[in-house]
Amino acid sequence: MEIEENQAHLIDHFVKQVSSGTDHTPSSLANLIVEATSHSSLFAFSEILALPNLLQLHGTEYSGYIDVLRLFAHGRWRDYKSNAGLLPLLVPDQILKLKQLSVLTLAETNKVLAYDLLLEELDISNVRELEDFLINECIYAGIVKGKLDQKQRRFEVQFAAGRDLRPGQLDNMIQTLGNWLENSDNVLLTIQEKIKWAETKSVSDTKHQEEVKERVEEVKKSLSHKGYNGNRPLGKMMCSESDEEMEFYEHDRIQPKRRRPPRHFYGLKP
Repeated sequence: MEIEENQAHLIDHFVKQVSSGTDHTPSSLANLIVEATSHSSLFAFSEILALPNLLQLHGTEYSGYIDVLRLFAHGRWRDYKSNAGLLPLLVPDQILKLKQLSVLTLAETNKVLAYDLLLEELDISNVRELEDFLINECIYAGIVKGKLDQKQRRFEVQFAAGRDLRPGQLDNMIQTLGNWLENSDNVLLTIQEKIKWAETKSVSDTKHQEEVKERVEEVKKSLSHKGYNGNRPLGKMMCSESDEEMEFYEHDRIQPKRRRPPRHFYGLKP
């Protein structure tokens, strides 16, 4: 939040500087561009680039400074190197700023930046210098947050400040947000259908439980009409007609049989 507030203040300052009056010369406008692109805390330039006063630079020896400003709004260090012969020479602070912006651009699409990629993109000769740059000029500056992985030789990005939108990028963002909205609507519709199904299932289950309870009550009433005592197990009632009959049966079953005496006991021949 502090970075955003500082950015807004600086943008407003330079917009007023470029827009104030009509007595700016191409030379003074070029100097303002150098000042803005060299400022250690300014990383957004599209609002300055859109100012009508800069049109005064077209057709003059300072026209290249508009391209420099456009480069700082949307380009990278490698873009400058490819077109260095057509652009004004950058001062050290501008070079540093453009390399910082290059890191932000790379972090837009990849949250793991290999050291080899950064060494090539930033035109840095060794890992020690690269890590110093990332720590002192990027992390301490507040434009990125992340972790340096020396073993894997990579920078793991956790946060990166946004840059100015490139031409056509806004349309892509609108399309992406439109697709996201459509997908969200489809997910919401699916969730609503699931909720409706769950509610219908709940009503059906409740109705079934009520039917089961009613059936149980009917069975209880039917059994009570037949003399069933609800305190006695149903199985016991079905096995015998009365407790007395059961006891008699059990007594008769366990009574030991008497042995007959031998035939000679009665005087009979064996």
